[in-house]
Amino acid sequence: MGTLKQRMQNMKMPHTYVILTGILLLVAALTYLIPAGEYARVLDPVSGREIVDPDSFHFVEGNRPGFFGIFLALQRGYVDAVGILFLIIFAYGYVYMLIDNGTLNALIGGLIRALGEKTFLIIPVGMAVFGILGSTMGIFEEVYGMVPVFAGIAAALGYDIIVGGAIVFVGVATGFAAATLNPFSIGIAQSIAGVPMFSGLLFHTAVFITFQTAAVLYVMWYARRVKKNPRHSVLYGEHLEGLPSHELTRDPMTGRQKICLALFLFTIGLLLYGTTRLGWYIDEIAAMFLMMMIATGAAGGYGATKICRTFIESTKSMIASVLVVGFTRGIVLVMKDAMITDTIVYGLSHLLNGQGPVVSSVGMLAMQNVINFFITGSSSQAAITMPIMTPVADLVGVSRQTAVLAYMFGDGFSDMFWPTACALQCGLMGIPLGKWYKFMTPLFGIMVVLQTVFIILSVYVYV
Repeated sequence: MGTLKQRMQNMKMPHTYVILTGILLLVAALTYLIPAGEYARVLDPVSGREIVDPDSFHFVEGNRPGFFGIFLALQRGYVDAVGILFLIIFAYGYVYMLIDNGTLNALIGGLIRALGEKTFLIIPVGMAVFGILGSTMGIFEEVYGMVPVFAGIAAALGYDIIVGGAIVFVGVATGFAAATLNPFSIGIAQSIAGVPMFSGLLFHTAVFITFQTAAVLYVMWYARRVKKNPRHSVLYGEHLEGLPSHELTRDPMTGRQKICLALFLFTIGLLLYGTTRLGWYIDEIAAMFLMMMIATGAAGGYGATKICRTFIESTKSMIASVLVVGFTRGIVLVMKDAMITDTIVYGLSHLLNGQGPVVSSVGMLAMQNVINFFITGSSSQAAITMPIMTPVADLVGVSRQTAVLAYMFGDGFSDMFWPTACALQCGLMGIPLGKWYKFMTPLFGIMVVLQTVFIILSVYVYV
């Protein structure tokens, strides 16, 4: 008889779609238990955004899904998520093209030769760059196309796909959550709360450094274990359909590969310029990746037919993963149609009445984490929760800065854990959702502890 630890290790997580189906059915059941309700929306003269009136909550009639309605919600979810779906397809196709023509592998081979025994530096440097972009500029979805790039790099360096995905996703999500100058989270939340925009910068900088350091150390610890012994990888023994595998070349880059590399660097620069200066979002970024995929194929010597065939191969290899995105969007639509989200916010906010400052601050944090399961957009969560949490903070003797911090933490860090958010990243990496949880759960536990510590500290810092 094996030990409990061995039995736990031998247990297999259900398929991603099984997990999501369970969540969908649970949410559908909740629509029959939680009454529909909503807040009135008004225009906030300070932020210029539509926010809720905290005193306007009232019960309404929602649309609860029947048996057929559940399947209809999934169909609508795929339609609603079509922009993200094609962004993933085109970004993945572009990276696939770089690997197929040998450019990315030649680049990695060159990096390995240049760095020698210091290839691990790609982890802290990469995570720091993505973290700073998230913390200051509010970059998040804009780096989705980089997930398969770093996944391929990490695998080629002797780690696994999750390490590469974590460099991008954990790096940028941690920075976004531990915001310093992020206009889409802390900027909006502070303006709604009526405190000076980007105030408390010193405290927020300390938060960013602490969380980013913890994330980097965890990913590096995991990566070193995997490189030392591949059996330590959470993906060990897992058959994955994804990016093609090629041996790293020791030969110098060909002329065509150098052109493709130049186009790759141009793509990164164009992505940053477009998102920060031109207001690009999902559609524009997707179009850019499609354009650069074709240009890279042509520069690599591929004819029109081969470019098309390579693109089809890339799509075939990851279609099962990318379809997860539409599935999760269907779950969100069930909640939206049933109009239970505002009711959940209303009920949770009332739980904080009559509590002391410390208990209330921790309660705000827990509430924002729960709400992020139901509201996946940072701006939307700020617009709905901050008008409610601001007067609650005043009543319980907690600074409005603490209320903002609770929103930031709850909105950002749980994106790495709730399936309605992280399933997309699993699709980009081509890994089962259960494997991501096996990797992420210890780190998320560490982050929960740190969140609680900083929330309690903020009660005494902001007096």
